[in-house]
Amino acid sequence: MAMNESFNDLAKWREKAFMGGGEKRAAAHRNKGKLSVRERLHELLDGGSFMEIQAFATGCMSEHVGDGVVTGTGLIHGRPVCVYAQDATVHGGSLGEIHAKKIVSLMDLAAKNQIPIIGLKDSGGARIQEGVVSLEGYGQIFKRNVLYSGQIPQISVILGSCAGGAVYSPALTDFVFMTEQTAHMFLTGPKVIEKATGETVCPDRLGGASVQHQTSGNVHYTGKDEKDVLKAVRTLLTYIPTKQQTVTDAETSKRDADDPGNILPKNPSRTYDVKQVVTAIIDSDSFFETQPCFSKNIVTGFARLQGASIGVVANQPKVLAGSLDLDAADKAARFIRFCDAFHIPILTLVDVPGFLPGEKAEHAGIIRHGAKLLYAYAEATVPKITVILRKAFGGAYVAMNSKGLGADFVYAWPAAEIDVMGKTFADEIVHPASREVETEPSVLKAAQAGLIDDIFMPSETRERLIRSFDLLRRKEEDRPLKKHGNMPL
Repeated sequence: MAMNESFNDLAKWREKAFMGGGEKRAAAHRNKGKLSVRERLHELLDGGSFMEIQAFATGCMSEHVGDGVVTGTGLIHGRPVCVYAQDATVHGGSLGEIHAKKIVSLMDLAAKNQIPIIGLKDSGGARIQEGVVSLEGYGQIFKRNVLYSGQIPQISVILGSCAGGAVYSPALTDFVFMTEQTAHMFLTGPKVIEKATGETVCPDRLGGASVQHQTSGNVHYTGKDEKDVLKAVRTLLTYIPTKQQTVTDAETSKRDADDPGNILPKNPSRTYDVKQVVTAIIDSDSFFETQPCFSKNIVTGFARLQGASIGVVANQPKVLAGSLDLDAADKAARFIRFCDAFHIPILTLVDVPGFLPGEKAEHAGIIRHGAKLLYAYAEATVPKITVILRKAFGGAYVAMNSKGLGADFVYAWPAAEIDVMGKTFADEIVHPASREVETEPSVLKAAQAGLIDDIFMPSETRERLIRSFDLLRRKEEDRPLKKHGNMPL
């Protein structure tokens, strides 16, 4: 009898945990076009793989079992992950003491087992009723975001409100995904802004997906709805190794030979889409671009080459002629450091006229931001290969993974130009009579100086990269023993 009563009590508690904030709030949640917490987990994880942890934990100021967050483990393409999902039907998904402890406990579990952690965010911020205790919870989460950075992949998925202190955990994670229709992300919400400044601003304009993706660069990928975004998270994880194991996909390694040289226009002053060059070199349908709508003058993303995962950084001549500005340097540096932390080789495709010139750029800190890119490449110890497609001038030549910064191989196509600056500008600045008469292509002069390892036809690029990355697979590089460097932030 006692056993039956205990079983009935357990069933009631489990039912409460599944109910969240109740049917009324769940209906209001669905009317906004949102999936429930359990539906989100179903879309993200392999079927039947979710194992919930601390389901019965309840805050002292909450009558809701679980305290507004579901935590547990599951599988994505057969690989283990830790995941937590905030429930906006319980106290608006706000973070209280127990809520925070559940997330912190899961983060520690992920770190101990070296597996990715994914946070499905839908929270109004700190739980006001619990006061400073809830803020302390954020501190505990932020600390672990930092401690585990570079140790385990951390992914944030914004599926609803993400306001106040809640925004800083995503900002500290490796990748941020966001739905276009139902999600908002801002430090100070519209109501608070109106009270404080009298300014009226709508949530979409303040912190909608398009703003966070295109303008601020806080988001790496947006999708039209939750299913689209969660599917993209599943795709991203196929490129990221766990426990420093190489990720390969033999199914994507076969492709018909393309000649990327056909993409470049004969007129060197004409633009082209470098993404077409990328897709001509890598395995078919394997390019997963990150931050595609932010700082479009540089392209970053993951790809596969002969089935193995690589990171790609490429100048985009279609935008600002491919020149480097503040945002491009930040975007590329952040991506490079992620690849280096998780042992993903880096391919750099160069067609860059220089850093973006002008008073505005100088005053905005182009020196400091450009130094981030230099630092990221020089710091990275993973295999690094550069291919100069058309031009590489000035400091931007150095910054785009040059031999001097530590590139393992630097290759070039025959028509490439490498110089301190473009010939047109050089002729205007330096009197023609005082310049050496150039009798050889600049790419050949760079090769003679040992700065280019080889010059080959564009059609040979894919095969050369496959062989080169394979050679570098066992690369080891010693660095000075130190606590850490001081990156120019």
